[in-house]
Amino acid sequence: MTTAVPVTADDVREAARTIAGVAHRTPVVTSRTLDELTGCRVFLKCENLQRSGAFKFRGAYNALAHLDPDVRTRGVAAYSSGNHAQAVALAAKLFGTTAVIVMPEDAPRSKVDAVLGYGAEVVTYDRYGEDRAAVGEKVAAERGLPLIPPYESPYVVAGQGTAALELLEDCGDLDVVVAPVGGGGLIAGVATIATALSPGIRVVGVEPEAGDDTKRSLETGHRVTIDVPRTIADGQMVETPGELTFSINERLVERVELVSDDEIRQAMGLAFDRLKLVVEPSGASGLAALLAGRVAGRGDRVGVILSGGNVDVTRFMELMATRTS
Repeated sequence: MTTAVPVTADDVREAARTIAGVAHRTPVVTSRTLDELTGCRVFLKCENLQRSGAFKFRGAYNALAHLDPDVRTRGVAAYSSGNHAQAVALAAKLFGTTAVIVMPEDAPRSKVDAVLGYGAEVVTYDRYGEDRAAVGEKVAAERGLPLIPPYESPYVVAGQGTAALELLEDCGDLDVVVAPVGGGGLIAGVATIATALSPGIRVVGVEPEAGDDTKRSLETGHRVTIDVPRTIADGQMVETPGELTFSINERLVERVELVSDDEIRQAMGLAFDRLKLVVEPSGASGLAALLAGRVAGRGDRVGVILSGGNVDVTRFMELMATRTS
């Protein structure tokens, strides 16, 4: 990695070569109905159809690929609320090694089962009373394993950026690209490559109303810490932006918009009803902001990252039953 800036467009291009033939080149979906509803030309990058069900596989695989093989053989550790956990577990399996994943006790059962299904070990913690990074670092140190963080790694960020690289290659120039924000790894990678390929493009992040740590941080100019968010968007239940990711996002991201849990439910419902796509709450937050008219102007060409689809049928039905009409 270059020392000039933490992650460059060339790093994203290198990551694309690393994951080629392993990660899916996910489709870009368009919809006349969605264009009419928003007044925009909309391109949906379907990372809900990625391996392990989310964009996280891109960064996880890229990070494991850059480990020394002798180190990787001993296994890896990670901490995650779910999607990074699944991604690391699958990547480890593909490299023929093992993984131990620190996950919150209240993580969605479907995500825990997927991690176990990939052959990883799960260690749980209380997300409301313990620091997951500290728990993850402790487990990694005790086991003598390299830690693959969910966003505080230049290789992870570069890997996530490949989603936007593919989007721009497939769709051409865009006026706006929209991505959900948790720890900030996805949007940092997206912003790195998008602003390099399309000078003038507007990069807009989206957070749930209860989890506005990155929005507050960008507005104040320093990283802000909030209480653990109470939101249906479990992939965005983050208390503070990553140090690495914030250093990128404060330079390249135009702004962050907020969406309510019910707006997320509405977006999930529209994706299912009209687009025939299953999207988890965090994955639908960008679409929710677009539908609410917060991220683009009439006539804009807009790319939206649907970041994941890991929601089981019971949870999906519960969320749809409680959305307002």
